[in-house]
Amino acid sequence: MAIKPLADRVLVKPAEPETMTSSGLYLPESSKEKPIQGSVVAVGPGQLLENGNRAKPVVTKGDRVVYSTYAGTEVEVKGVKHLILRESELLGIIC
Repeated sequence: MAIKPLADRVLVKPAEPETMTSSGLYLPESSKEKPIQGSVVAVGPGQLLENGNRAKPVVTKGDRVVYSTYAGTEVEVKGVKHLILRESELLGIIC
């Protein structure tokens, strides 16, 4: 199963949560934070404007992005969790 986002939506694969702190302590599953960054897997064609044209998406496949903690809708693609977000829910691109 593959998902092709519609309109201004973006399919993002969240980054794996950290399992160890910077000081070397291992984190239990219950204390891991929900990821807020990931890689763009697919991008929709862009938002449909009032004049009938489409706005070109800012992000492209492969970009690393940051999004808010509870943004988007979680979906499972081939057994892997992904998020579908509106492009406006993205906070930035990691350079």
